[in-house]
Amino acid sequence: MYTGQDDYEYRGETPPELRPEADTAPDRRGLDASARRAARTRRGRVLAGLGVLLLLPVSVPLGFRIADADGPTPVPQLLAFLPWFLAPGWLALLAAVLGRRWFVMLWAVAVLAATGWFIRPYGADAPAPREEPPTARFRVLTANLEYGDATRQLVSALRRERPQLVSVQECERKCAAALRTAEMREAYPHRVIAPGNGADGSALLSTYPLRSTEPVPGELSMPGAVVDIAGTQVRVQVAHPMPPMPDGLVTWNRELDRLRAYADRGDSPTLLAGDFNASQDHAAFRDILDTGLRDAARLQGQSRTPTWPSATAPPLGAQIDHVLLSEEFEAADAQFVDMNGSDHRALLVDLKLYAAG
Repeated sequence: MYTGQDDYEYRGETPPELRPEADTAPDRRGLDASARRAARTRRGRVLAGLGVLLLLPVSVPLGFRIADADGPTPVPQLLAFLPWFLAPGWLALLAAVLGRRWFVMLWAVAVLAATGWFIRPYGADAPAPREEPPTARFRVLTANLEYGDATRQLVSALRRERPQLVSVQECERKCAAALRTAEMREAYPHRVIAPGNGADGSALLSTYPLRSTEPVPGELSMPGAVVDIAGTQVRVQVAHPMPPMPDGLVTWNRELDRLRAYADRGDSPTLLAGDFNASQDHAAFRDILDTGLRDAARLQGQSRTPTWPSATAPPLGAQIDHVLLSEEFEAADAQFVDMNGSDHRALLVDLKLYAAG
């Protein structure tokens, strides 16, 4: 009987009913490759999202820095710590590289480049030392006492360092009383003391004769004087504008602008010293420097040494305490002094005055 099997045998083929069943299971290698691609995609998205979260908070203040503006809260507060923008920038770049996200990678590189550009010292380099002898050499100390809590440390520093000019901020009534003792009157017979409560009070102490001048208006007292230094009349001004609190940016800008106006007046040798509540990364402070004043710490190569908050300085902080000088002065040295009891470090500078007597 003919079954049809003979035809397959004749053609050398195996009949269908005798053939092994086809493997209908999916290709495991293909599934594994697809799963790996999906996992890489998910990982890349997560890393890209992390990079964006790191870059956004620093990109906005960097944009205002590029525009030479301080912007609204929280931009001024973040700009005080601009050098630390490098940390999220590097972390974002690492995340972008691991996630293979070119856009985030380029964004991170742009943030790092802009931050690196702006952390350079602002203003001209220190001029070459003058050959002629100076008219006078003297020391200046500026110290914020944090509601007077560091008064004892200030007195100790005055005994130890013997500065000729002293700018004191947050000198409340107990601080003012300590500066009026017989010892302090003998060491600093010339002074302008504006006592207050809490942060209101300020003082200007001098071994040189002085004449009190109209203070720069502000919420906190900022006394000033004309000081006779070796026959040269030098304008000296305490600086203590209000800090850039979220609800006080208008006041902060207005008082820094008043200090800029003071610096821009007249041709006499000028010295501003105090807690400016601003760093070189704030446009309002750069406006003061643009009048021609120079930062003594900058002239000594220390424009990024933090003075606040003292609990984390010098590793982390901002330089908001400054001694600013007109061109008649030369900075010979700058030291930052820890003041137990204060959230600021004091700044002590040695100066040379070259104005004609």
